[in-house]
Amino acid sequence: MSDTAPFALFAWPPQAAVARPVAKTKIYAHAKPTAAVRALFVQQVESITWAYKLAPETINLPAKPGVPEIEVFEIALKQPDVGHAVLKCIDKAIPFPILFVLRYEGHSQPVAAYKRPRDGATGQWVAGDYHAAPWQKDGVAQPGLPVALDLQGLYEQLLRQHLAVPARSGESLRDQLDRLSLLSAKQMAAAKLESRLAQEKQFNRKVEINAQLRTIRTELHALAS
Repeated sequence: MSDTAPFALFAWPPQAAVARPVAKTKIYAHAKPTAAVRALFVQQVESITWAYKLAPETINLPAKPGVPEIEVFEIALKQPDVGHAVLKCIDKAIPFPILFVLRYEGHSQPVAAYKRPRDGATGQWVAGDYHAAPWQKDGVAQPGLPVALDLQGLYEQLLRQHLAVPARSGESLRDQLDRLSLLSAKQMAAAKLESRLAQEKQFNRKVEINAQLRTIRTELHALAS
């Protein structure tokens, strides 16, 4: 765990505090997880708390159709990691955008996925890939919420703080997330090529693989810049 500078952790407004425990059985009832996902809850999750509700009535920002309110859920862990299947299950059970704060042994880690209403499906939501900021030691002073005109703008700003690669000038959140997804896929492809290169014995094949690696690394640099 790293005790780095604040990143994606904020001093949540006290008037937005909920501090209400969420029973795992409530999550199960709404999300209907498989037995394997339930086992992950048992193995990894100590407790779930609905910590804050960022909404018009709590922080005086107008709602938007895609962001009527933002929930902050704190998850106390039994181990320093949680399966994304667990987070996806909670996201499925709660019909609002969620920012997760994982807690373990005096440290916290923010994790979130971009969540939006499903096109053409009333009351249904879809969540993308999960992005995690570094672990941070508890007790470090946190900044207040960024300035925003509405909950949509606030949500986008908060979510961007979880992303490993900063936004380009004028880049929309969806475009930034698409670029990160492509970057991740290229990183996996590069790792596979590196593994093949290490095992390859034939010189000609090594030359071919090296050429492919150079191309992918050029693409990775372009995507990350």
